[in-house]
Amino acid sequence: MQPRSRHRAETAPLLDSFFEWAAKTVAKLSAKSALAEAFRYTIKRRDALTRFVTDGRLEADNNIAENAIRGIALGRKNYLFAGSDTGGDRAASIYTIMQTAKLNGMNPESYLRDTLSKIAEGHPISRIDELMPWKLQR
Repeated sequence: MQPRSRHRAETAPLLDSFFEWAAKTVAKLSAKSALAEAFRYTIKRRDALTRFVTDGRLEADNNIAENAIRGIALGRKNYLFAGSDTGGDRAASIYTIMQTAKLNGMNPESYLRDTLSKIAEGHPISRIDELMPWKLQR
């Protein structure tokens, strides 16, 4: 048995104990309390929350997905201060360029600095496609 499978097999009894405890605890709480509501929410989703134990394709948490969208979540409030629709369009363009650089394995700051320098030095607009991250991949 692989270490990951072994660890998951060891996790199953702990999860069973947790859900037994949660069921007993929620019965002692005021039915309308926020804590009881949180317990009921968790108990109702037991199958989904414990599926990772039997399905090796699933992770126990969603850290990978959360890390992927962290920049969007952190910038959410900043987007309110773009100043105008045009400012919002420009910000969206910059975010798109930076994310495209990341997706192509490049440092977004270095890519942007290098690309803007080339444009400032007179790179012809007719050959702008040469500056796309997938063309410059290292």
